[in-house]
Amino acid sequence: MKYTNPVIHSDYSDPDVIRVGSDFYMVASSFNHVPGVPVLHSKNLVEWRIVNYVLPSLPFEKFNAVRHGEGAWAPSIRFHGGKYYCLIPFPDEGIYVSETDDPRKEWSPIRPLIEGRGLEDPCPIWADGKCYVVFAFAKSRAGFNSQLAVFEADERLTKAAGSYTVIFDGHDNAPKIEGPKFYRRGQYFYILAPAGGVTTGWQVALRSRHIYGPYESKIILMQGDTDVNGPHQGALIDLDDGGERWAFMHFQDKGPYGRVVHLQPAKWLDDWVLCGDLPDEKLPGVPVSGGDYPVDVQTDYRIACDDEFDGDRLSPVWQTPANRAEGWFEFRKGLKLNCAYYGGNSLSDLPQLFMQKVGYRNFSVKTKCRLNLVNDGDETGFVVFGRQYAYICVVRRDGRNYLEIRKGAIGGAEDETLCQSQPYDDNYVTFQMSAKYEEGNNLTFKFTFGGSAFTHKFYAAKGVWTGAKTGIYARANTVSKGCATFKFFRVVCTDNRVSGNR
Repeated sequence: MKYTNPVIHSDYSDPDVIRVGSDFYMVASSFNHVPGVPVLHSKNLVEWRIVNYVLPSLPFEKFNAVRHGEGAWAPSIRFHGGKYYCLIPFPDEGIYVSETDDPRKEWSPIRPLIEGRGLEDPCPIWADGKCYVVFAFAKSRAGFNSQLAVFEADERLTKAAGSYTVIFDGHDNAPKIEGPKFYRRGQYFYILAPAGGVTTGWQVALRSRHIYGPYESKIILMQGDTDVNGPHQGALIDLDDGGERWAFMHFQDKGPYGRVVHLQPAKWLDDWVLCGDLPDEKLPGVPVSGGDYPVDVQTDYRIACDDEFDGDRLSPVWQTPANRAEGWFEFRKGLKLNCAYYGGNSLSDLPQLFMQKVGYRNFSVKTKCRLNLVNDGDETGFVVFGRQYAYICVVRRDGRNYLEIRKGAIGGAEDETLCQSQPYDDNYVTFQMSAKYEEGNNLTFKFTFGGSAFTHKFYAAKGVWTGAKTGIYARANTVSKGCATFKFFRVVCTDNRVSGNR
């Protein structure tokens, strides 16, 4: 069986992956989006499905409002002593821990492991009866970066044993080193980490016979003449309990598409691991476009974007940019979004945006809802969201519903209406959008309503540390009993319909 990279063409930033028996589990960054820290499951490292989230909500009151780019940064997942541990950094608070007996079931409430600003990307390792955690520094909070540090913790990761020790300084040959992952093989401890920056960097391996070093370094994967920029943060996966079969997963930043996930072969040579294609084994590998499944098992796993809203809960692909409040939604012959009060004009900081990641290179979306807008200011719509965003909506004004198309920006002024408002008197509305790849990882889209397209071409924009998202919402500028009941949200991959797609 053959796979093609990226194996997940969707925004799962900073993936960390482990194997336990025949199961692979992945966690990824979620930032300010709720629920937080997705847990994905696979049998072969190629086909994945979402099975859970570590955090049903973000455990700080400030996340009841939208805090773009904050929240749960690059987590790690490890299995030790019959428990799964997830270490989650919050860049303004510190490093926190959650645990579970089964990653598909409930995770424990998070507890602080070490507090402080700018501590990011933690990963534990158990060795010689002790537990050690490696991490990096976020310059935006700590005031510096390009260093890795280690601290000791108790075996159950309930508290740090003391302060940290810097074990590697990358300023000379690995600037901006971050995202470290700890491993042990044979006589060496290894740390795999990206350096050089998210969009232009490379993968580094460090090794030492001692936890605290000194560490040798080697570049093990770089872009070369491929179009896989980065390649950035990821995970080394042992396929057969310390033998010769290994794999490496990492992300590539594709702008509005987000940080998509690639799978690389991995090979050990002279106690160094090299990843990707190796035309010269004395040089770093380069990313492969695809290859054989690393595990000869095929499943029907996929990350489904569609939602028919015919159950009693949201599909796990849906997230909101802030902790959810009671009364935002319910299931009643579809997904009923209540027109919850929001005092602003701009969608930039609207907490009740129900959004999902872009899942395909070329795609279309169609969603239908029943309107029950009651008060002036009641509104419902469909949005393509990022640092700049555009949306189509129905708003009630002067006792009548109007169709409008608007655009705005995170941190910008009021959203701008792009065409003359059109009266709209039907009880149902169908929002449609078609999106198409353009060279340079540009994603263009246009809205369609009533069979006619709004002719202005929009460019989707990435969010704050995320890709673009598509979503739906309802809101009001007073206390209202208005609502919009969405009947379905259908996403169709149109890659095969677009000439030149690959």
